[in-house]
Amino acid sequence: MTKTRVYTFILLGLTAALAVGCASHPREAGDGVRREIARQYGIDGFDQIEALRFTFNAQVGDKQVRRSWQWKPASGEVAYRAASPSTAARFSHPLPAGSTDTDLRDLDAKFVNDRYWLLFPLHLVWDQAAEVEDHGRTRRPIGGGEARRIEVRYPPAGGYTPGDVYELFVGSDERIVEWIYRRGGDPRPTRMSTWEAHRRLGPLVVSLDHRGPDGFRVWFSDVAVRLKGHPEWIQTSD
Repeated sequence: MTKTRVYTFILLGLTAALAVGCASHPREAGDGVRREIARQYGIDGFDQIEALRFTFNAQVGDKQVRRSWQWKPASGEVAYRAASPSTAARFSHPLPAGSTDTDLRDLDAKFVNDRYWLLFPLHLVWDQAAEVEDHGRTRRPIGGGEARRIEVRYPPAGGYTPGDVYELFVGSDERIVEWIYRRGGDPRPTRMSTWEAHRRLGPLVVSLDHRGPDGFRVWFSDVAVRLKGHPEWIQTSD
């Protein structure tokens, strides 16, 4: 997998800045840290998946977003359906190099955004161009208590929103409990939210609910996978 960067938090505005204490001497996290977290979310079984479907839902203030996707990782085929049944499309991800179709690029950007929300832990391994630092245990920004803070910093060029930074707050089980997103490396948080409702999805584990302190929410519905050689869809389970 290569990094086609995320057109992140579409229609979802800024949140207030929050100062978060951290260890004074962060250390670069190698493949071990990336894989520890990604393994908890099932990366070792991802190659079993023939197709993945999910509906991305978001709400901030009076704005609501609902988008449904079906993705075949091996072929790159993506099927899109909006809230209106008449709004649907099919395309290949990643888009062909040099594509100038602005409508298709916008749709691809939304797909990347929504998929990152669902599968971000796997991107710790997939996106090797990102720099990962382990800042040790620090205060959580939303829920109180402490967690291990892992900073993920993307390159300053390439993709839809280059230079993005994610701060992951990871529990003792190597699962994300909260995160902060800083668009383009802005020192102020662009968006922060919880990682809740972890559920098993075939060989994967996914977080289905994300809530911010300002009332912002992202959640997933109709999440299922189809494994290679098996015709039936597998829904999420406890």
